[in-house]
Amino acid sequence: MSERTKIAILGSTGSVGVQALDLIAQFPNRFEVVALAAGSRLDLLGEQVRRFRPHLAALAREEKLSALQAICEPLGIAAVVGEEGLVQAATHPEADRVLSAIVGAAGLQPTLAAIRGRKIVALANKETLVMAGQLMLSEAQRSNALLLPVDSEHSALHQCLRGERREEVNRLILTASGGPFRLASREEMEAAGPQEALKHPTWDMGPKISIDSATLMNKGLEIIEAHWLFGIESSRIQVLLHPQSLVHSMVEMRDGSVICQMGTTDMRGPILYSLTYPDRWESPLPRLDLAAAPPLEFSEPDALRFPCLGLALGALEAGGTATAALNAANEVAVAAFLAGRVRFLDIPRTIEKVLEKHAPIPADSLAVVLQADQESRRWAEEILMKGVAA
Repeated sequence: MSERTKIAILGSTGSVGVQALDLIAQFPNRFEVVALAAGSRLDLLGEQVRRFRPHLAALAREEKLSALQAICEPLGIAAVVGEEGLVQAATHPEADRVLSAIVGAAGLQPTLAAIRGRKIVALANKETLVMAGQLMLSEAQRSNALLLPVDSEHSALHQCLRGERREEVNRLILTASGGPFRLASREEMEAAGPQEALKHPTWDMGPKISIDSATLMNKGLEIIEAHWLFGIESSRIQVLLHPQSLVHSMVEMRDGSVICQMGTTDMRGPILYSLTYPDRWESPLPRLDLAAAPPLEFSEPDALRFPCLGLALGALEAGGTATAALNAANEVAVAAFLAGRVRFLDIPRTIEKVLEKHAPIPADSLAVVLQADQESRRWAEEILMKGVAA
């Protein structure tokens, strides 16, 4: 039996982390969990620690150190907290691969630490490349770290591009389900509350990414991520609505051929791909039954009803810290919407106002990126407190 792949999971209590552990449990002779890190869900982290017995467990909430120690120390497991604890999990000396699945900007510093630690990084945190793509890619090149996408769309692109020469690529095509408001009027979107916006038609995801799917900001963030991952300019990255969510992405080659990757709507597929690459293991997941599949539809998104797409493209074209400002404003606005403080279409309005205030500078250091992030969060909160229409 070959040596087991040792895994550290950042964001183990989130949707991607939970699904990754479900997969890992099905391959006990091929995976070993050496570190688990979570945000605040001590109860679930405790269950995971007892089941998988990692060498280290980390929690972002520093005030819960004693409670985490009470769980870990009887098992001989190190307990750490705060940002430093997340970094310790990301750089655990025994970890071969780090699954970065902490939602939002909180995943930036531990992911950067994993890259600098020369890990294979399975990246489920798209905000990392959105905020600091230039920095992350330059650090990955310097340390010879490998970045593997976990997002279903970017995993699909990665698979389509295996063995292809980049100079022969004409464009990348990201597919989007269209979310719960694909056919809704602007008036219906204006009146929608969190309950309606969270009803994703095909994927089972966490609340933040579900709202991003409803606004199509997730596709905007994915364009930025694809730009950095694959070295393709935004003018050659297209988004198509595909409500069946069976074609996860496509690559058009310069001779007109289109290569697509298809699969069931199950995030465990791209997660497993990122944990086993360059190999492909026999998968326990359901197979796609093409004979039973519905007809496949594709259409252009409506830029007027989904302005977040244009805001993301504009930030990418502005360059530098503009994408960090975009991400920060989006996170603040989405949190306010989920808390019932603002209307659904106040999300893009808030982002637009923050981008109008932000003056981009080169995003060439962590300090610069974090400053832009914090400044943009403060502006977004001020805009929301005053009223977005003010």
